[in-house]
Parts: sequence; C-alpha cells; structure tokens
Amino acid sequence: MSDPGRSPLTSVLDLAWRTAFRLGFPLARIWWRLARSRNEGTVVAVYVGSALLPGGNVRRGETPEAAARRELAEEIGFTASVLLPAGITDGFWDGRRDRVHFFELRLAEPPKLQLDNREIIAARLTSPTELQSIVFGGPTAVYLGRPTTGGVVPRLI
Repeated sequence: MSDPGRSPLTSVLDLAWRTAFRLGFPLARIWWRLARSRNEGTVVAVYVGSALLPGGNVRRGETPEAAARRELAEEIGFTASVLLPAGITDGFWDGRRDRVHFFELRLAEPPKLQLDNREIIAARLTSPTELQSIVFGGPTAVYLGRPTTGGVVPRLI
C-alpha cells in the first residue's frame, strides 16, 4: 500500500534505496569479513511498556549518545529527550568486529513514528510475551540476554 503523502518520485527513490540495501548488504558482509572491518554502533530500546529497537552506526568524531539520537531521528523521525545508558558489548556480527552501545528511552505514550521508508519500512511496539517468541541475533540478542552463536550469552559491559 502506498503512502498518500508521498510523491511518485519519492516512492520510486525509496524503492531504489531499499533494493540497494537488500542487494548491497550481502556484498558488504563479504567485504567486512575480507577486510577484517571494525564497527561501532548503537541500539536504542524505546519502552512504552514494551520495546522498539532501532540501531545504527557511530560516525567518526561522534559520541555514541549523539549517534543514538541521530539514528532515532533519521530512521523513525523521533527526537529523544533523555537517553539512559544501558551498557556496551563487543561481538562479531555480519562479518565484522562490532562494539555496540545500548541506550534506553522510557516514554509515557507511543511516539508518532515517521519511518524513513528506505532502511526502516515498518516498526511497532512488541509486548514482552511476544518478544519471547521472536528470534533475535547480534546485539539485540545480547541486550535481551539471549544466547547467540554456539549458545553463548555475551554480557553487557
């Protein structure tokens, strides 16, 4: 279903970006593995009785908290007032060594989301019961205290 507020050109550009992400990500994973790439990222858990978990990369010269705020704004169109640090973990995901900073945002009511429609095309709050049945990998599994590859539960620092 198309968004009535989006022009046909914007919709075509969004589709092109989504296609580029879908095709480019597997190639990027191969490159990261060959280049022994390192990354620093953020994950923000937005709580309104349950969680929504967007994430993103930390740019050169950017603090993890500034990156978390930028990613929230870019990916879901939300400006955070107070982010609470929730830990850091190191792991090897998607073919690269990754350091991930976790933040939590607690809200009284669900935020009005404005998805970028390219990198993020859908988002919803998930109940704690429903979270138990979803399989997560990488940093999200670490944040939730779930086993990753080999049944290991990495810890937050």
